[in-house]
Amino acid sequence: QVQLVESGGGSVEAGGSLRLSCAASGYILSGYYISWFRQAPEKEREGVAAISHGGRRTYYADSVKGRFTISRDNAKNTVYLQMNSLKPEDSAMYYCAASVSVLVGSNWSRLTSYNYWGQGTQVTVSS
Repeated sequence: QVQLVESGGGSVEAGGSLRLSCAASGYILSGYYISWFRQAPEKEREGVAAISHGGRRTYYADSVKGRFTISRDNAKNTVYLQMNSLKPEDSAMYYCAASVSVLVGSNWSRLTSYNYWGQGTQVTVSS
């Protein structure tokens, strides 16, 4: 059974950093595009970052460019999201998602592009 498990969330002050992890079980992560999404209360889930199977291509939402970095360690079957210079508006539940497809262009940020989702990890940034 395919499972994605996020970890690394927590509470930090503005300007701080967190590193989220997305660990996979039940399948080989290198066969999937992996993305991070987030959802704040009363807001739609939005794409934050994505990484291709081999890690050569990455995509970011404009709101996090220059502050967040997505990476993957296929040997550990894990994808990471390094978040620096955090802002209160980054507060949300963060989810990782896996797609069996090769995502092109803006498809990386579409929820319907993904086959599997984790349960999420909460990030809270205080001002």
